[in-house]
Amino acid sequence: MTSVLLIAQFVLAALIVLVVLLQKSSSIGLGAYSGSNESLFGSRGPTAFLAKATAFFGALLVANSIALTYIYYSERDASVVDRAAAVPASAAETASSVPAAPETIVVPLAPETAAIPEAPKE
Repeated sequence: MTSVLLIAQFVLAALIVLVVLLQKSSSIGLGAYSGSNESLFGSRGPTAFLAKATAFFGALLVANSIALTYIYYSERDASVVDRAAAVPASAAETASSVPAAPETIVVPLAPETAAIPEAPKE
């Protein structure tokens, strides 16, 4: 579910960027590529349609962000503070179950070897 909402988040962000760039501004932007669609969108052109589309996609983006946040925090087990408070209790439990180290360490000695005879001198 989270991956579907995350993909939708990227698609909505791309759509908002596209719709905003298509709107006419003082520097025209990408609105010059829309052509003369005045007959399709009415006498005012695509201005009202693009403004409504921007508001619609923006509302969807905000709703999707809230849904992603809710799902992310509901799937988590515990907060960092809860996990930090639980560490001393679990450390005390594991400390009692770990055997103590021996007081003296017995290191085995190497076996005694026979003396190596010297090579005859010529």
